[in-house]
Amino acid sequence: MPAGNDYTVDEIMAVCIARRLSDEATVAQGIATPLVAAGYLLAKLMHAPNLRFASAIGQGICQDWAPLGLARTEALWLDKALTTVGFITVAADLLPRLHPIEYLRPAQIDAQGNFNNLAIGEDYWHPRMRLPGSGGIPDVSVVYNDMHLYVPRHSRAVFVARVDVVSGLGHSPARRRGRGPVYLLSDLGQFDWVDGRLRLFACHPGVTVERVVAKTGCELLIASDLAETPPPTAEELRLLREEIDPLGLRKLETLGGAARKALLREILAQEGAL
Repeated sequence: MPAGNDYTVDEIMAVCIARRLSDEATVAQGIATPLVAAGYLLAKLMHAPNLRFASAIGQGICQDWAPLGLARTEALWLDKALTTVGFITVAADLLPRLHPIEYLRPAQIDAQGNFNNLAIGEDYWHPRMRLPGSGGIPDVSVVYNDMHLYVPRHSRAVFVARVDVVSGLGHSPARRRGRGPVYLLSDLGQFDWVDGRLRLFACHPGVTVERVVAKTGCELLIASDLAETPPPTAEELRLLREEIDPLGLRKLETLGGAARKALLREILAQEGAL
């Protein structure tokens, strides 16, 4: 049953993530990415019961699941782990062999899919802003065949003509293994790459092509058969809100500043962690 317009941007993004996953797939998740985790768990409960998770949180591989938590995140990624290994083993040895589907979040990305999570500014040693870092992205982006990206807040600051630093390899002549990103999801629409060039193939409901173009600072192709993202169903929303993420962690990735801080305190208070 359609859910009408009663959904938020984090929910339609989680739904898009879930719908792209097949049963028995292996997926990987980085640190502080609850929106991605919500999408993975939704896929598991909707149509992919044999989905397996590899997570940077605890460096574990899981097949069972638990609701998302902030202070109690171990209830999912550690308590449920089939096995755990060190981070270096995961990034350098395990993931390049498993070739999982992984959603990576770039701070900057260009039309070729090169992305940056290290620093903003032309001088790497004296940047305008130092970013959290790339983790295992330089290791896995050069070998992945099914790399997915997501941008919860689509803007010209993220989609740029040229990234300041390349920490994730896109569709580059320098590539010797794997391939560049195959899919990108933002709060405005869905994208892929055609001949190594970024293309918009679906807008979310209520979003126009003109709005996407205005918020994109790099070259952008528009699909000739441009579609509209199907909205979440009532059952998808129920699972997200009542079973997978009743605390609303997925919303943290779409917020900034005071709104994000307020939600963090609300979640911690509900968990009894304050």
